[in-house]
Amino acid sequence: MPALSPELRFPFNGEPHTVFLKNVISRANIEVGDYTYYNDLIDPTAFEDQNVRYHFDFIGDKLVIGKFCALAQGTTFIMSGANHAMTGFSTYPFHIFGETWREGFDERIIFDHIRGDTVVGNDVWFGTNSTILPGVEIGCGAIIGANAMASKNVPPYAVVVGNPGKVVRLRFEQHTIDRLLEIAWWDWPTEKITQNLDAIRGADLTALEKASVV
Repeated sequence: MPALSPELRFPFNGEPHTVFLKNVISRANIEVGDYTYYNDLIDPTAFEDQNVRYHFDFIGDKLVIGKFCALAQGTTFIMSGANHAMTGFSTYPFHIFGETWREGFDERIIFDHIRGDTVVGNDVWFGTNSTILPGVEIGCGAIIGANAMASKNVPPYAVVVGNPGKVVRLRFEQHTIDRLLEIAWWDWPTEKITQNLDAIRGADLTALEKASVV
């Protein structure tokens, strides 16, 4: 049987609740890797409109999500366009309503608060209603718990829970994490991944290392 194609729109037996996310993305400022999926019982195809918030072209920030990530319903990315100027007495965005309220507003102060691209590594699991704030980088293999808010960078293979999100533990010892990042099984051809699923799912690092040199 051939390996599952990453080009499928609805990979879960055609059910409409799950999509391979890259196949429903149309914006140039969002990049998603192969096999990353989003599950939503309402409409997973609306991800870029419903779950990527305040993402404006003129800001210039990107959302980059790696391969083999699992996004549960309600996973939300808040982008830099959500920020308000904090240099005056009020954070109210008078200028967006135009006319006389726009006069005298210096747009450069908005860009002072931009935190850059939001970047997610490979094999990251996002729990239900997790939230990622602007400019956060999430390392490969991390887990963002249900209802957690990731406001700071997350190390590879870390588990984040709570609001504000805190790293409660690493999934493996650091030397194992370093070896997994070096192996980078998610970059293998799909056929090779399929042949070595027992090692990936079974946490057999020795077998995985052996397969990586073949």
